[in-house]
Amino acid sequence: MNPTASTLDHSTDFQPYRIEAVRPPEQALEWGEWLRELGFIPGEQVMLMARAPGGDPLVVRVGSSTFALRRAEAACIEVSPLEKVAASA
Repeated sequence: MNPTASTLDHSTDFQPYRIEAVRPPEQALEWGEWLRELGFIPGEQVMLMARAPGGDPLVVRVGSSTFALRRAEAACIEVSPLEKVAASA
């Protein structure tokens, strides 16, 4: 894992991130394929737009699409803040 990376469920609202990896849990490996089909692929920009009361689900924008993800699904998506990615490039 990239030392500056976190997971999407722990990201700051309205801050752009870069997807580093999608790592589904062992008990739900199909989530990885499903998330990639939706556009959650390494290199894409993603942003947490809103959290429902209680923190689940999360409203997430990837590319030009907006999705509601369960917190457990968002926890599979490893991200890095775009400023830190740009600074290290």
